[in-house]
Amino acid sequence: MNRFLNELSALKDKGNFRTLPTLKHKGKYVQTSDGLLLNLSSNDYLGLAAEQDLRDEFFQETGTNELLSSSSSRLLTGNFEVYEELESFLAERYNRQAALLFNSGYHANLGILPALSNKHTLILADKLVHASIIDGIQLSGAAYKRYKHNDYEHLQELLNRFGTLYDMIIIVTESIFSMDGDKADLKRLTDIKKSASNILLYVDEAHAVGVEGETGLGLAESLDCISDIDFLVGTFGKALGSMGAYVICNSYFREYLINRMRPLIFSTALPPLNVAWSLFLFKRLPLFKNRRVQLKECAEWMRKELRKIDAGLISSSHIIPFITGDNESTIALSSKLKESGFFALPVRPPTVPSGSARIRFSLTADITITDLKHLIMLLEWK
Repeated sequence: MNRFLNELSALKDKGNFRTLPTLKHKGKYVQTSDGLLLNLSSNDYLGLAAEQDLRDEFFQETGTNELLSSSSSRLLTGNFEVYEELESFLAERYNRQAALLFNSGYHANLGILPALSNKHTLILADKLVHASIIDGIQLSGAAYKRYKHNDYEHLQELLNRFGTLYDMIIIVTESIFSMDGDKADLKRLTDIKKSASNILLYVDEAHAVGVEGETGLGLAESLDCISDIDFLVGTFGKALGSMGAYVICNSYFREYLINRMRPLIFSTALPPLNVAWSLFLFKRLPLFKNRRVQLKECAEWMRKELRKIDAGLISSSHIIPFITGDNESTIALSSKLKESGFFALPVRPPTVPSGSARIRFSLTADITITDLKHLIMLLEWK
């Protein structure tokens, strides 16, 4: 027992101790013990989760007949019609053969790679992929290498050195990286993938779906390379204001995952009501273009202002990290912002590399430039 207490004490000493915040959501604000604060730590990028009119329209359209629990795995008695309706709609919208739903993005990344891989597989993953992908890679038992972040020369070097030693190679990346807010060069990656017949490309679009693309399908839509990505993973729990995840793939990969993917086989499926809500929102995704434009304009303004104060900006998206370096100063800045009406949480190692603790500003479509002007002034004075 002393080990656990000692480790908790060490976390507190290093400024890495985490607690669960207690708060209530009120549109773009959160109500905390410190008052009403502008929420700059949400993944509700389009502001849909708090939209009462959308919820009212959903219940008027669907009624309340959908069950609140599936009560089973989809392979037993938990495969409701609405699941297949959403999967068919996703496949049609992406113009691909198939789609498959999961309980969360973490479930997807934790299960797909282990299902696909064996001892003859090599996984080449970007150095900054999400923890769920790292866990999936480690569970896969496959050989793996991490290429330097967005360094495609290094990726090509690894392919040249090790590519002929394995039957299958899976390149894994995010499209918009969750902590740095920068983007992968998906066109470059699809070109690399096409260079050999045994290479598959796996792209996690969790932070791009809803935000990027003419109809909100993600960065792959913006770059017109959806058809060149073997496994395109998206989530409903961020810009789509719901819960769950999906993969877009070929039909035989879908059948293979249904038979081999443990988190899918052995988990109770999402509640049918939740899946119906996801379908309702995804059908309307092209209609939220004004929200995407508002989010883009606000993010561009904030990045421009931060460049003026030499903030070491690396972002090219709506996720904007303000890197302070050490835990103590990051926590202090978060507290200062809270006192001034901003809910912006500190992000510390091991979530980010040592020495790169930061405030991760996560913008949403209901935040305006006016909301952010005082924030920029505070950052200038930090």
